[in-house]
Formats: sequence, C-alpha cells, structure tokens
Amino acid sequence: MRKLLVATAALAFGAAAGATAVLAADAPPPWAYGFTTPPPATPPAAAPAPAPVAAPDTTTVHSLAGSKLTFTRPQIANRYGPADWFPEDHPAMPDIVAHGRESAQPQIAACSLCHYPNGFGRPENANVTGLSYEYIVQQLMDFRDGARKTSDPRKANTAVMASFTKSMTDEDIKAAATYFASITPKPWIKVVEAESVPKTKPNGGIFVTLAGAEAGVEPLGDRIVETPVNADDTELRRNPRSGFIAYVPPGSLKKGEALVTTGTTASGGKVTACTACHGADLRGLGPVPRLAGRSPSYIARQLYDMQHGNRAGKWTPLMVPVVAGLSQDDLLTASAYLASLQP
Repeated sequence: MRKLLVATAALAFGAAAGATAVLAADAPPPWAYGFTTPPPATPPAAAPAPAPVAAPDTTTVHSLAGSKLTFTRPQIANRYGPADWFPEDHPAMPDIVAHGRESAQPQIAACSLCHYPNGFGRPENANVTGLSYEYIVQQLMDFRDGARKTSDPRKANTAVMASFTKSMTDEDIKAAATYFASITPKPWIKVVEAESVPKTKPNGGIFVTLAGAEAGVEPLGDRIVETPVNADDTELRRNPRSGFIAYVPPGSLKKGEALVTTGTTASGGKVTACTACHGADLRGLGPVPRLAGRSPSYIARQLYDMQHGNRAGKWTPLMVPVVAGLSQDDLLTASAYLASLQP
C-alpha cells in the first residue's frame, strides 16, 4: 500500500515538476463556502454589529418520525450535549463527541453538534464517516498546527474548529477518530443536473430553499447549490437522517467523470486521476480519504484551499501538483461527479 502511494506521488510530482500552490488572483467560488458573492477584496475595517437574537423558545417540544424522543430547541442546539434523536443509529459516543468540554479554554463544543452523532455532517463542515483513523487524527493535528485554514475569511467555523483542537488532548483526538472511523458511510446527498433550481438563501454556511412569497426558481449558472431535502428538519430539528440535494449544471457529471477517472481537465490538459490515489471506487486507500458520496461544497473548497496554500497539512504536497492544473470549472465538475457516487 505504502509503495503504491509513493509511486503515485512520484508520478504526480513528475507530471508537474516544480509545481507549487497556486496563488492566483481568482476569488474562491462563493457557493462552496456558503455565500452568493465573492469575499470583499479589502476586509471591512470593523465587523458588522450582530443582529439581535430572539430569546430561545424553551416550551415548544419537537419530535421526529421514527424517534421516541422529544426535545426543545435549546436542547437540540446545546453545544455541550446536543439532541441525539436516534441513539440506535450509531455506537456509544465517547464523551468528547457527545459533550465536548465546556470547562476547556478555548471551550470545545460536542463533535456531534456539527457533524451529527452519526458523523454524516452538513455542507458547511464535513461528513467524517468512511475515513480511516489515521486520516482523522492527521486532520485534527493539522487544524491544531494551523495547517488548515479557509480561503474565504467570512467562513468562521474553520477557525472555530482550529480553536477546538488546541484544547483537545491527544486522548480526545484518538477517541473521536476511533469513533467516527468505525461508522460506515451511507448515501446522504442526491445529485441532480438542472438548468433551473429552487431559489435559496445563505444561512449559516448552507443554502436554504425559500418558502412562501419568496419561493420560486432561478437559473443555476456555473455553481452548485447544495440544500437540505427538508429545511426545517435540518435547520430547526437537526435531523441526522435528513440529507441533502445538490443541483449541478447539466453535463457536469460527464466532465467530472473524465477528470476524476482519466485526469482530463476541461481545457484538455492532463493531471493525475483521482483514482490513482483514492482507489478505483474512490472510497479511499489507507490514510488517503474517501471522496465518493461526499459533499460537493466540501470537496470544492478543500481543492481550492489546497490550490491557494490554505490547506497545507502533511499529505497536501501530494495534491499540490494536481490541483495546480485545475480551473474553477474543474473544481465544480469533479466535486459534482464525486458527490454522485455511492460512498
């Protein structure tokens, strides 16, 4: 296995000798980071004043089909013990996953709050199932060491994740990695090619379909819109069984397949095929992660972050010569195709 990875790495570096992380002037694709417009060229002098927050509803009790449990909204969103609607869907959670550590400085929110107890996650973070223990440990160490940042400064949860890892002990990291690596991935995203899509709005890093008088359709254009199948289930109840639908431009799956499986870019150039390192089924090989069935928003921003030097962890040098030759169209089509595969 290790010999295969070394040989593949040599091929990649040989195909693009001397390549370094691209520091081009192109802006991050807004859709991959949960926005509709690129980040401002000059950061604002001061952050805008936060909008007033309504007092939480502590009386309304929520339920989900198939669950025997009920929770109020504050219980659902409790950073140090969020609702676990379906305990039968996953192994027993270690304490760092179920509760985080409120006493830590910086405080550590429960892993299950953002990634869900089953690890399936959401487009603004990551699905952490179907990944090896070694890979998860390395990513947490990379966050701790400052090697994983965001290319869009408006995406605040990247820095939040880094702050968690600075308070996590090595035992915390091992426990979280062992837990999530034990969970088998399942289909979570339905990919649909479409010219027109439901109107959506950015909301906390994801796109939520508009309802009522604001509802309608709009051209998709050159972007991917990844949105909850059921907005209330995702945003209000944080249902870990309610997945996502990703609308992608017509023809992007075929283009993405060519890029992923043969290394043929939109411009006719050649890069190392994803299958060379991530496996013929793109479900990962050892410490090389699964790509099949993952969020297209997540994949696109990881490729862009690598391309622009903002993801620079231990394994990133293997990717640098590959991503250096990719256009934003390539990022979109590869992400669309990979998301369409069975995990």
